[in-house]
Amino acid sequence: MKNKISHILILILLLIGLTSCETSYVDIPADDELLDGTIDGLSSSQLSQFLRGDAAVNEVFTRETGLGSTFVGTSCINCHAGDGKGHLFTTLTRFGQVDETGNQFLNQGGPQLQNRALPGFLPEQIPVGATFSKFTPPAFSGLGFLQNVTDADLLTMADPNDSDGDGISGTVNWIVIPSYSIPSSASITKSGKHIGQFGKKASAFDLLHQSVNAYNQDMGITSFFSPKDHYSNLEIDPEVATNKVNDVVFYLNVLKAPIQRNKNDEVVNQGKRIFKQINCTGCHKPELTTGYSSISPLSFKTFSPYTDLLLHDMGAGLDDGYTEGSAKTFEWRTPALWGIGLSENSQGGNFFLMHDGRANSIESAILMHGGEANNSKTGYQNLSQSDREALLKFIKSL
Repeated sequence: MKNKISHILILILLLIGLTSCETSYVDIPADDELLDGTIDGLSSSQLSQFLRGDAAVNEVFTRETGLGSTFVGTSCINCHAGDGKGHLFTTLTRFGQVDETGNQFLNQGGPQLQNRALPGFLPEQIPVGATFSKFTPPAFSGLGFLQNVTDADLLTMADPNDSDGDGISGTVNWIVIPSYSIPSSASITKSGKHIGQFGKKASAFDLLHQSVNAYNQDMGITSFFSPKDHYSNLEIDPEVATNKVNDVVFYLNVLKAPIQRNKNDEVVNQGKRIFKQINCTGCHKPELTTGYSSISPLSFKTFSPYTDLLLHDMGAGLDDGYTEGSAKTFEWRTPALWGIGLSENSQGGNFFLMHDGRANSIESAILMHGGEANNSKTGYQNLSQSDREALLKFIKSL
């Protein structure tokens, strides 16, 4: 009798286990629903470095590991959940510079506001007289492709004097690069300056420059590349190892590009035609090509980011009175639209678009465009309701 009862109890436990397995099963999202994952063609050693970079991006810093004394976030992923765009709560404040004479507030905490502090310290305040702007953290995906667009191609796309008369100019931001950034042999200079490719104003030269700044300015973490503690202004021992910084840069380089969804949908393709018809493609280029890269899967590839990586006059409504490098206060680098349809996933279920997250929908972002984009905005406003919906569905598919 006891054996029979034991067998029944075992059977019940097995059934409970099977039921719990079924109820806890989670569908794996499709590849086109995720922003993380690697580009194809990496070697086993490169995949290992990618995983080390992934771990470093998720590392949470504390007082004991170098955080602060003032800071914005405690980890990279703090501002880039799921490798996607940041939220209003993680939006950065940049301050100090109003024109090309340079930032006069670097000795007062510029160019970035550290709005949080460890116990015993006070967060920074924007100095009197400094202009400022809010910058929402961008998505990480596909950055390696963008980095490998050549200077020659950027200058070919640029049309600072609008010589073709289409109302769209576009220019590059000439910046002084840090000593640790090593330009390629194909890099083009002007008066000793190089072309910036990252940041809202294209003020960072490459992913190393961007990452080093993020460690130091976002988290207060010093490195071999940037040894000065932004709170004390003293040089201190590196708080993050050089190989870890390099792993993060590699990770950013080899994250896959976002994959468009619903490419065969009739309405999506109608929207794609309208996107070209009203000349959104004047700035949001559908295709770019990489040059040579030491990471061979990134070399000489054609990809679809929907950006030209250039600075454009976006009109008085988007003039924040703040700038970096040679960019004007009303000029912003064209953001890549790929992955925009997945932005809600990392932004808490809502859109926070434009450079500072002020637009809560794709349509409101379009309607905020001015300056060189004014004709395209007017073109959108003149569309029928069904054409507007098709265009928005296309953009959301990216």
